[in-house]
Amino acid sequence: MPPPGPRTRAAALAALITVTAVCAGDAVARSFPFGPHTRSVNDLGNQFVPFHTRLWDLLHGRADGGLLINWQSGYGTSFLPDLGTYLTSPFALLVGLFPRQDIDLAVYVVTVLKMAAAAAAMALLLLTMRSSGRWWAAGVLGASYGLCGWSVMEASYNPMWLDGLVALPLLCLAGEWARTRQRPVLATLLVAAVWAANFYTAYMATLGAALVLAARLATERTEQGPVRALLRAAWTTALGVALAAPVLIPVYLGTTYAYPGWNRPFAPAAWPDVFARMLPATYSFFTPALFLGTGTLLLACALAFHRAAPTRERWAWTGLTAVVALSLQWGPTHLLWHAFATPNGSPYRQTFILAGVVVTAAWTAVAHAWPSRRALLGGCAVLAVIAAGASFSELVTEWTYPLFAAGLVAAAAALALVRRGRRYAVLAALLLAGAQAGQAAATTAYADRQRLNRLDDYAPWGDRQRTQAEAVAAADGWPRHRTEAGPERTTANDPLLVGGQGGAYYSSHTPEVLTRTLAALGGGWTSNGRAVHGPDNPVTDAIFSVGARVHVPRDPHQGWNRPDDRPVTVTRQETPPLVTVRPPKPGAPPVAYGRSAFRNQQTLLGSTVYTIPRTALLGPDGAAPAGRRLTPGAPYTLSARCPAGSEVHLWAPDFFGTAQLAGTADPVDFRGGLPKRRAAMQRLGDAVKGPVTVTLRAEKEGTVPREAIGCLDRGLLAEAVGELKRAGAMSVSVTGDTVRAELPAGTTGTAVFALPRIVGWSCEGRPADAYLGLVAAPVRPGDSSVECTFRTPGLGAGAAVGACALLAPALTALLRSARTCPRRRAAIKTSSGRH
Repeated sequence: MPPPGPRTRAAALAALITVTAVCAGDAVARSFPFGPHTRSVNDLGNQFVPFHTRLWDLLHGRADGGLLINWQSGYGTSFLPDLGTYLTSPFALLVGLFPRQDIDLAVYVVTVLKMAAAAAAMALLLLTMRSSGRWWAAGVLGASYGLCGWSVMEASYNPMWLDGLVALPLLCLAGEWARTRQRPVLATLLVAAVWAANFYTAYMATLGAALVLAARLATERTEQGPVRALLRAAWTTALGVALAAPVLIPVYLGTTYAYPGWNRPFAPAAWPDVFARMLPATYSFFTPALFLGTGTLLLACALAFHRAAPTRERWAWTGLTAVVALSLQWGPTHLLWHAFATPNGSPYRQTFILAGVVVTAAWTAVAHAWPSRRALLGGCAVLAVIAAGASFSELVTEWTYPLFAAGLVAAAAALALVRRGRRYAVLAALLLAGAQAGQAAATTAYADRQRLNRLDDYAPWGDRQRTQAEAVAAADGWPRHRTEAGPERTTANDPLLVGGQGGAYYSSHTPEVLTRTLAALGGGWTSNGRAVHGPDNPVTDAIFSVGARVHVPRDPHQGWNRPDDRPVTVTRQETPPLVTVRPPKPGAPPVAYGRSAFRNQQTLLGSTVYTIPRTALLGPDGAAPAGRRLTPGAPYTLSARCPAGSEVHLWAPDFFGTAQLAGTADPVDFRGGLPKRRAAMQRLGDAVKGPVTVTLRAEKEGTVPREAIGCLDRGLLAEAVGELKRAGAMSVSVTGDTVRAELPAGTTGTAVFALPRIVGWSCEGRPADAYLGLVAAPVRPGDSSVECTFRTPGLGAGAAVGACALLAPALTALLRSARTCPRRRAAIKTSSGRH
């Protein structure tokens, strides 16, 4: 076997440094899987781990639903947009190789492998752009890209963003091939793969690759000129994006139908904070994580003073670095980087593009010749200015400058040694690699600790989830009835983790109709409506055919939860089938939701089951608070009259605090605060003879509606359920994307499916009707069944675009062949005539 070439060695070195630094940093921080501290912070625990769990279930044939629809979440939601957003990376398939209970470890391994792949791809790109540099230098610079601050601090808990980190060097490779007229098919497939893996960061990476290609065309001669190279690159990109259309179009449409998220106006970060984020061991959510390692920064800063590099390259790459850095701070270019919409959360998601440009500039500084002493002094001067500017930032920590100084000394010593000859190359490589790995490991460890202090975090899979999953599996009766995992959630996507067919769902594609329908019925949410919580209420259980509900103790991992020693229990109730029929009401006005969640439940149920009394709210001073607004401090008293024996339910979506019914032992937690959080309706206890008194203790400001109390009559609810069962479907069958109900003879009216009416449902060949947010279809005389099918919006159009993209290269080849054949025949005739 021949020895590996320089590109292979560089890629392997970059991957090795990256994996070593990340794992070492996590081990120092005692973060999972190297210690007791969870790494499931923010969306990693709330979205990515649960969605990868569903992928595991799909790969092993254990999921309710398939690629088109997810029956486990949100009472039935479109799954292809989620798949295209979170799970179409080729790396995601690796989770299927792990046991299900090790899903957190599987996601960690996938995350580290993506970082390593990005580092290796960057090393390959650098040697492709200019092969005259040392392979080990390319490996170290590739590792600095894979270990950039954006990667280890932000993308490490948003694994789908790491696909963009991999995409940038791959798209730049495709640009190189377009410039040199090489590998057009492979380039097109690379574009398709990265756009299908994660379109959001692929869009940014495509812009970045276009800037890199422009710099290359400005500094390198091409065989047919820059215009033709740009046209080839544009054609390759268009074909690749078109090939990914079966994923991209459904994802795009999924975002248009989603509930509006949180919008934060863009405000540029203070420049001292920007400078501080270039240094190790700093952390902030709303600033660009520009850390790359002092050695890489030194080389990039030295490029402008490096006379051995061609003048055009020196100023092209230095200028491009400055332009991209400034574009992060300007509103119009900020919007351009983010597809003209300020993102929810971090406003600097494009930072990895700047990291790639800086690494490329650093490679330009060493690919021609090692920087001279003059160039290194100039680079050190620029770094000194950056360090001095960072001193005005509060983000600098006690570890920042010592790590920065140690890295600068190591990098300068390595560059001085390497200029003395090949005998010192090994020592120089060790110094550069060691400094890069050490700084990155320290920054990783610091970021691990800071995230736990600043962001919500979630416990990894353990005994709690295992016990809950076993209870859900034992009670499962789908599709005869739904099984809810319970309100004592571990994450906002518990149904994906522990099973059942619940209402909880958190995604970038949470349908607006689902959020608004559950809110009208008294459901709760977090994340400004993107994370809906399955309601825990007997009436909504009847509406959505929830026949079993699992209750587990409150999650002990969350510090705000009171200790809870309740055993795991399963409550069951009689429910209507998944499809019920509402009788025709000629001339009746269209049904619609109102302002009261209790009345909305009755409207959708079709029966009166609540007594909704007038309520009186009194403050600590005995007076009614203005606007029924509660402030933290002394308790408030909410009073009403309920029939004895009825269940007292409190609906206060804006209330954050505890509510306790007089005569009960335990208070009930409410976590409202509109619009970010919405508290769900909850049961407080049973009413006794006389007035009902509820003590409210607010922890934050909030309001209480006038119809805040509903008194549920279980007997009336049982009668309503019995009536719906008698008029409902005799049997219901559910396949991956179809629901079919067999109806009693002579049924007429409106068939109502206990499914949110998301876009894509059709019944009997026409778009499904909507009945108060649920799927509905008319039942005409003589109909013995009704069937509704779901098709992902945009899938057909995406497939058509993808098919055209497949045909385009073949048609191009045929046309080219048709043009060349007459020329060949003429040439053959001319040659024959001469002979």
